[in-house]
Amino acid sequence: MAQRMLLVKSALETTVLDPNWKAFRKSNLESKANHVKECVIFDRWWNKVDYFLAFTSPIYKMIRLADTDIFCLHLVYDIWDSIIKKVREKIFKEERLNIKDSESKFFNNIQNILETGWNKSNTLLHCMAHSLVPRYYSEAWLKSAGGIISRVAPNEDLEISLNRSKYIKKMFTNSENLRKINAEYGMFSGDLGFFLKSHVIEARVHEEPLSWWASNGSETPMFQALEFKLLSQAASSSCCERNWSLFSNIKSIKRNNIASTRTRDLFFGHNNLRLLSRKSEEYDDSLNVDDDYAEIFANIFLDDRDVEGTMFSEDEGA
Repeated sequence: MAQRMLLVKSALETTVLDPNWKAFRKSNLESKANHVKECVIFDRWWNKVDYFLAFTSPIYKMIRLADTDIFCLHLVYDIWDSIIKKVREKIFKEERLNIKDSESKFFNNIQNILETGWNKSNTLLHCMAHSLVPRYYSEAWLKSAGGIISRVAPNEDLEISLNRSKYIKKMFTNSENLRKINAEYGMFSGDLGFFLKSHVIEARVHEEPLSWWASNGSETPMFQALEFKLLSQAASSSCCERNWSLFSNIKSIKRNNIASTRTRDLFFGHNNLRLLSRKSEEYDDSLNVDDDYAEIFANIFLDDRDVEGTMFSEDEGA
């Protein structure tokens, strides 16, 4: 909403300065109309909108990334740390505070909200998937944090190690398999055996996790199979839930006589058109790229209101 208001800023200014605006300011609406006018015509209010968008942008990008069908389960844990760092930088810059030796009550409140949300949504899968990413063990990633955020490898992080251990014990109940999977993780995280080769270590930084494991994980087959499962998962089930919303748009109260075959065909066509649109030039122009996240994601999967507003009957042609 705040972004949309910035896009129509000039139109809002024209509206409140128009002589006809006075005709709207009547009775109990006058105080509200005056308040709207004061907000729109003064830069101080727009500066607050810019500030709000600045420190909420990392949070919004995280939500949008998790809301797509991109394989990003392994990125969630690291992105949460990046969010706190980016929000801190924006708030301390606005308040003109030294990020190293100052305190901000506003940031502390925002941090508490973020940590509460993380504690509610954090699962063993996030920690296990984070442990499978080769890049998080490389020296280049560990030393690239900067600021006051210190990075540690997943095998040296206490919270990740505890959750990873719980996940492995839950998935591998057989004592022999449990021993093997722990030994294979030790080889991977400790750069032992084939993982010690220079080209394998170098590829950790720039190669995609799935590709890296496919090329270098043959010495640890159980861990490689686990990696293929976890790194090929989306971060949420929202993509599946959109199917239900699309079905409700197609077969609504006004169109409750559509046969199931017609509903299925409309749903199939709509989703395939959505997939084909990803190859269009317009879709590519709408992509949002964040270097820290090392992923590309787009504002996609919005419900098609044209479908909802269309009337169908069974005697019509396809």
